[in-house]
Amino acid sequence: MKSICVYCGSSPGASPAYAEAARKLAQEMVKNNIALVYGGGNVGLMGIIASEVMKLGGEATGVIPKALLDKELGHDGLTRLHIVKDMHERKAMMAELSDGFVAMPGGMGTLEELFEVLTWAQLGFHYKPISLYNVDGFYNNLIAFVDHLVSQRFVSSDQSGLMMHEADPVKLIERFQTFKPTYKTKWADREAVANLVP
Repeated sequence: MKSICVYCGSSPGASPAYAEAARKLAQEMVKNNIALVYGGGNVGLMGIIASEVMKLGGEATGVIPKALLDKELGHDGLTRLHIVKDMHERKAMMAELSDGFVAMPGGMGTLEELFEVLTWAQLGFHYKPISLYNVDGFYNNLIAFVDHLVSQRFVSSDQSGLMMHEADPVKLIERFQTFKPTYKTKWADREAVANLVP
């Protein structure tokens, strides 16, 4: 585990707990010699985690589309900042540079990035760990909804297990370092699928 991609908000959010959690995750990453890969901004939780990593002597790589460089105020104090042409290139590069993925509290963009890497894992395009950083129960409703998807046979229980969740950054990093993929099949219900065939 050399690098982790962290998806998080370009806003600090409503609770001071989110910023504090970003700093704690940064501290655990630097302590374990794990580099940060993230969206390259210098605002919100993005800026907080990146600045903390750099302050502690860690390594942070940002990837930001040229169109967002001004809006998200590209961080000029990183180890490196890649400026790319669009969001597709941004997400692909972030995934390529990372050994795992963490979703901190965030908005639509954070959720979109999270579900893209979950889908890639579901399809077997990568076998890297993915976890919610469930600060103060921020993702409780999402976890419950994924359980609902399982109960309705749109997602299998092993697929739902692709989305780990931890509130403690120490435990999160430990799970990433000991992660072994066990996922075997995309289909939630082979019998139900078979019954659709005439």
